[in-house]
Amino acid sequence: MVEFEVVISDPKNGTSYQTKVEGHHANSLIGKKINDEVDGIFVNLPGYKLKITGGSDFDGFPMKKNIPGPGRKKILGKGGAGFKNLEDGVRKKKTVRGNTISPEISQLNMKVIEHGPKSIKDIFEEEKEGE
Repeated sequence: MVEFEVVISDPKNGTSYQTKVEGHHANSLIGKKINDEVDGIFVNLPGYKLKITGGSDFDGFPMKKNIPGPGRKKILGKGGAGFKNLEDGVRKKKTVRGNTISPEISQLNMKVIEHGPKSIKDIFEEEKEGE
């Protein structure tokens, strides 16, 4: 069974929320790519539209939007996801994951692009009370 930890950021008020997605909702996210828009129902946010902005796999390797496919690749990077450049001109060989969601992904990052009728804070507070 596939399970993702999803971090949802709300640029409207600068907050982030975490939730777990499992079952058929998680299975429907497999095959989606970074920058794809998904319906909020997949992460228990009905009425919302979300954009996939990144993620990482179970070993901590980050997803990179310009690497096609779901697999890991070694790239010669000079900055961006997976490599923090401390000096100008430094490049380093790093392992990153492709831009497609697969069962090996453990964490997904998403951003709200269209708000629903109810606030995210209220939805997640109701979810915590129900546990």
